[in-house]
Amino acid sequence: MASIALRALRRRIGPLSTSNSRSISTLVVGEHEGGKVKPSCLSAVEAAKSLSKDNSISLLLAGSGSSLREAAAIAASRHPSVSQVLVADSDIFTHPLAEPWAKLIHLIQQRGNYSHVVASSGSFGKNILPRVAALLDVSPITDVVEISDSHLFVRPIYAGNALSTVRYNGAGPCLLTVRSTSFPVAPIFDDSKSNEAPISQVDLSTFSEESIGKSRYVKLASQETERPDLGNARVVVTGGRGLKNAENFKMIEKLAEKLGAAVGATRAAVDAGFVPNDLQVGQTGKIVAPELYMAFGVSGAIQHLAGMKDSKVIVAVNKDADAPIFQVADYGLVGDLFEVIPELLEKLPEKK
Repeated sequence: MASIALRALRRRIGPLSTSNSRSISTLVVGEHEGGKVKPSCLSAVEAAKSLSKDNSISLLLAGSGSSLREAAAIAASRHPSVSQVLVADSDIFTHPLAEPWAKLIHLIQQRGNYSHVVASSGSFGKNILPRVAALLDVSPITDVVEISDSHLFVRPIYAGNALSTVRYNGAGPCLLTVRSTSFPVAPIFDDSKSNEAPISQVDLSTFSEESIGKSRYVKLASQETERPDLGNARVVVTGGRGLKNAENFKMIEKLAEKLGAAVGATRAAVDAGFVPNDLQVGQTGKIVAPELYMAFGVSGAIQHLAGMKDSKVIVAVNKDADAPIFQVADYGLVGDLFEVIPELLEKLPEKK
């Protein structure tokens, strides 16, 4: 199989000059849960910081109740690059429905005349930003992994086998979704309150119930688990089709529990019904870049590699010595996972 190494593919849109007379100001669309801002939100702020040294960054949080207020207070001091925190407090935004959120962002962008709107490339951002782009009549740039300047971006194409350099030359604001794994946030200490950004309430007097549109929130279906979130975990243990059935997949869950890791799965394992699709890693699943990624019974299809090849250390166990996963693995073991995993479970100490 051909090498998985990335090749730079240059695609220029518009003139070659990178000069931009318009001042840079960015609206970051933030996510929060349980009174805390999500790490992907801070990564979006980190990406916005790369747009310009003189960038004015506003962080938007929407929702209702005490959870929103707690998240706003944390966000105000969590990242020194945030100039202000905008809070839209209404029951309309309790759930992340695309229609009201898109109209809210459109309203704020029109009022603030922001040059850029940035969101993380998770399901939240991918759901909302294209609708915002339609309202603003602009073309969004998705899955950005590198920012060269305020209008020059790098994004993966062909399942991550090539990188495309894209210049935005539109007249309207530039809309971006960014891969949070490509913009890690340095540890920020909470020992200073002097740098807290001001918190401003968004005027929603002109925002009507009609903005909800035709969609409605029904329910949230999720599994109760104490394991780390897959998108932000330091260690991920992934199982593939080689586990054969859902009962065998429980070995992956036991190993993850011992390591304090998140559980991942390939598309083949998800399609076979071993685990729910929210555990899927890959081009059509979640993009992860943990410190340690362990793959058991994973062949290494190109779509799966696109979602995990940026991991710091990759360990693969597969009985097929020619499996593509070994081409990206730092450590590989050709062996039977049904022998390797029980041995690991036996020798690893219990999680404290």
